[in-house]
Amino acid sequence: MAATSPSSLAPPAVPMELHAGNRDRLVAALRGHLSASARPPRGLVLLQGGEEQTRYCTDHLELFRQESYFAYLFGVREPGFYGAIDIASGQSILFAPRLPADYSVWMGEIKPLSYFRDTYKVDMVFYVDEITQIVQDRFGDHGKPLLFLLYGKNTDSGNFSKPASFEGMEKFDTDLITLHPILTECRVIKSDLELAVIQYANDISSEAHIEVMRQARPGMKEYQLESIFLHHVYMYGGCRHCSYTCICATGDNSAVLHYGHAAAPNDRTLNDGDMALMDMGAEYHFYGSDITCSYPINGKFSSSQIIIYNAVLKAHNDVISNMQPGVNYMDMHKLAERAILESLRKEQILQGDVDDMMAQRLGAVFMPHGLGHLLGIDTHDPGGYPEGLERPKELGLSSLRTTRELKEGMVITVEPGCYFIDTLLTKARNDPISSKFFNWQEIEKYKSFGGVRIESDVYVTAQGCRNLTNCPRETWEIEAVMAGAPWPLRASTSPAAAAESGV
Repeated sequence: MAATSPSSLAPPAVPMELHAGNRDRLVAALRGHLSASARPPRGLVLLQGGEEQTRYCTDHLELFRQESYFAYLFGVREPGFYGAIDIASGQSILFAPRLPADYSVWMGEIKPLSYFRDTYKVDMVFYVDEITQIVQDRFGDHGKPLLFLLYGKNTDSGNFSKPASFEGMEKFDTDLITLHPILTECRVIKSDLELAVIQYANDISSEAHIEVMRQARPGMKEYQLESIFLHHVYMYGGCRHCSYTCICATGDNSAVLHYGHAAAPNDRTLNDGDMALMDMGAEYHFYGSDITCSYPINGKFSSSQIIIYNAVLKAHNDVISNMQPGVNYMDMHKLAERAILESLRKEQILQGDVDDMMAQRLGAVFMPHGLGHLLGIDTHDPGGYPEGLERPKELGLSSLRTTRELKEGMVITVEPGCYFIDTLLTKARNDPISSKFFNWQEIEKYKSFGGVRIESDVYVTAQGCRNLTNCPRETWEIEAVMAGAPWPLRASTSPAAAAESGV
């Protein structure tokens, strides 16, 4: 008899109509922009897809993942492609690399152009070395064809997108200004088909987080928790890629905001009494998830862990309760800060007036990062700071990845946290104004605590929002699940019932 699968999910087929819809929305937006600018609705959008990269000077090919804007418009998995969209007709064209004959010996079948046309549901497919001729022959009726190329700044990384380049490009007019802001804004609002893929990435990632939660034990290594997550999302979810490097932080590592990188590689031994901060998200068909769960490694919250955890949970829940179209995300960040400061004052970790603390930007001592970010094909999806929207300068607020007003169709993370970071606490202690708000005797008790973060992916609806993430959040839910209770918990389960049953 086959063993029962630990997953209730199966990788869904993703219709290429998702990307056709993305192209349609771009064409409509470009036509509207050109019309408003008294420009003719003509020209070709031309994007260059990603190229395979080797590891430094070796011949080892790193696993390829498509460039995100190209993935958004065409859904192409393979490297070396170009893609074009005719603004006048809306027709789409792919240009595939012409592969050498021995490709079939080493890499597999050389697929005909018809395969790419049928697979990716585009109107035409040619070879890359035919771009110049095809564009001249088919789109030169009004003189020199105009190519709209992708060039613009990513406001998270500070890097610029790479405009398409090919031999013979000097024969065409090019526009490097128009496309980037319009295409970026298209990515901000998700279609129903996009949302379904993001929901699946959340479902399998939520399930994997629960599996990690159930298997975590003192004496294990952080990387073993990472391994459990990676195995589950790939084995049962078909997710070969993750949205970002897994953060599997325990003990005081949980105060390192981007722990898990090569110099801090998830290698600490889990100790009884540690808090774990697990920030991990799977990617499926380019679309990602970004989820953080925090819990005690031994399965039981201590009194101090309950204080900090519930402070963050209140911030998380307050924000989600107040999210709706028209709400400014910086206001949501401040709401989260206030909730955490009020909780810390209630427990006498802080003292004084919370309004004064807010004015002094004390929230940034405990939560130096922003409340969240747009999510989609990239973990930090672009569009957080469109032209004309300035990044705030104040402490903590300068870390916000967006200060936009929420719009229906956005997917955005809500990830408040409370951390005890030596560098920031020392700076606060040395500041004569900030220092008076702290009960330093109480702060000392949390010196090696680390931190707590609770992160959910949230879809903005017409009337409010919907949480796409499905993980245990209340302390009693976490304790029950870590003790073996099913998730979701049965309707009859309550904190009192859980206590009576010993879970």
